[in-house]
Amino acid sequence: MRFICLILLSFFPIMGFAQQTITFPSSDGLSVTASLYVQDKSFPFIILFHQANYSRGEYIETAPRLMKLGYNCLAVDLRSGKEVNFIQNETATKAREKNMATGYLDAEKDMLAAIEYLKQSNKKGKFILFGSSYSASLALKIAKNNPSVSAVVAFSPGEYFQPQFFVKKQIANLDKPLFIACTSNEYPFVKEMLSDVSDNLITWWTPSKGAGTHGSSALWQSNAGNGECWLSLLMFFKNLKK
Repeated sequence: MRFICLILLSFFPIMGFAQQTITFPSSDGLSVTASLYVQDKSFPFIILFHQANYSRGEYIETAPRLMKLGYNCLAVDLRSGKEVNFIQNETATKAREKNMATGYLDAEKDMLAAIEYLKQSNKKGKFILFGSSYSASLALKIAKNNPSVSAVVAFSPGEYFQPQFFVKKQIANLDKPLFIACTSNEYPFVKEMLSDVSDNLITWWTPSKGAGTHGSSALWQSNAGNGECWLSLLMFFKNLKK
């Protein structure tokens, strides 16, 4: 236990990493807002996507900690969302002003646009997709056939898109490393959804105590069990770099 505490104490302090608000176009012309965190242009990127009714503010605490692992981050406002941590979802606001569709599936355009933006500005390397709730499912779907994606971190993915399609069918035989986190209640359903993906590629995390927290907010310091979740995620990223 002391060893774990020492790891977490060295990991949790947050440095003053520079953050820049940027915009880039989605495929239908909508301007997508994102927070860009860069500490070294040679470092790989993690692209962060929020859950329903949220914004890029879901990651104001998480992104700096991920940067301590040697990554740059891009936290994206998807058009399906609202506000969290006092940060409004600017992409969703623009979409509503233009009377554009703001459903979960409509947000996939913005996720693909984020990948394209980084491809154009950071031509080498692949990207890790980091999703929360509905965006976690979309991240898995995108990763299946996208050569620019090297791995996926998915918090509380699920079958959020019926009757349009089943995520299970979309991601069958996905062959990239996955970190899958979910609550105890979600686990049986998420396990079934990923049953056609090799378990050798999946790092699972569920809380050892209590029901847990839906989405990537499980990592917030205000939520119980965040320490053990961070430790599991830390080991996943460590293994990715081997």
